[in-house]
Amino acid sequence: MPDNDTYTLAQKVAQYAQTKKAQDIRLLHLKNISSVTDFFVICHGDSSIQVKAIANAILDGLREEGVKVWHKEGTDFLNWVLLDYIDVVVHVFQKETREFYNLERLWADAKIETLSE
Repeated sequence: MPDNDTYTLAQKVAQYAQTKKAQDIRLLHLKNISSVTDFFVICHGDSSIQVKAIANAILDGLREEGVKVWHKEGTDFLNWVLLDYIDVVVHVFQKETREFYNLERLWADAKIETLSE
C-alpha cells in the first residue's frame, strides 16, 4: 500500500470494521484543518466484546497487508479503543462513550463522510 494514499487506508479501516458489524462508520477529513493526522475513522459497537472484535479485525487485517499500528490505547477497558496509524487515527467506541465525547461535533469543521448506515 503506498505511503501517500491515506484515504485508501482509511477506507480499508472502514471495510475491516464492517466485517464485525461496526455501526455508524464515519470518516473525518482533517488534512486541511489539523497537523495531527489526515483522517479520523470513527465507529462504535454495542458491547466491549464487539469493540474488541472490531479493533482486532482492523489490526489483523492491516497487519496482513503489511501495515503496522504505531500506537494503540484502550484495549484494557474497551470503552474507547484508539488505533494510531499516524496519518489515519481510528476510534472504536461503545455507543454511550461515543455519544459522550462526540468527536464529530468537536471536529465539526471537517468534511464528514458516512461509510455505513
